[in-house]
Amino acid sequence: MFLATTLSFENIHSHGELFANLLRARHRTFIVRKNWDLSQANGMEFDQYDTPASRWVAVHDDMGEVYAGVRLTPTTHKCGIYTYMIRDAQRGLIESIPSNLLYEQAPVASHIWESSRVFVTSEVTSKMRFRVQMQLISEMVRTARECGAASILGLIPENSPRLARRVGLDCQPAGPALKVAGEDIRCVTISMSTKMH
Repeated sequence: MFLATTLSFENIHSHGELFANLLRARHRTFIVRKNWDLSQANGMEFDQYDTPASRWVAVHDDMGEVYAGVRLTPTTHKCGIYTYMIRDAQRGLIESIPSNLLYEQAPVASHIWESSRVFVTSEVTSKMRFRVQMQLISEMVRTARECGAASILGLIPENSPRLARRVGLDCQPAGPALKVAGEDIRCVTISMSTKMH
């Protein structure tokens, strides 16, 4: 049985090791398995966008083992020179992501949130994968709506829009298909106004 929990700096203390386990699962996924060159400490992956402004969705079991996750950040967020990942990539602040990732200027609006660091761990079997993805997507949508988002801007694997459409989400390309760290990715806009199946 999988559970879905949204973490914030306000409720992190209520969930034991769950936040640390999420960062550990990100470490296993992005640094160990995908070999990405990212910030890490004590077996956890993190970056400058893991701030009190963000929310983190974790799909996990009742022991706190994390199987999937995503980070949500308001596009209005600013901390020093940083805002949010997609906008900072467009501004040339992130070497590993091309600056031409969007067709238009990156938005700064309270009703638009960014999703980043989307993952499903390799421990999830192909039989369970769709169910885990569904839980992750539905909790992400619920949380985004609760935070006042009308849409989400995300940098996702290029085949993911098919999954979004399959569950009834309106997912539109917001930028060209790109290859980053050996993966085919693209920016998309996901509308929060549609009902999921």
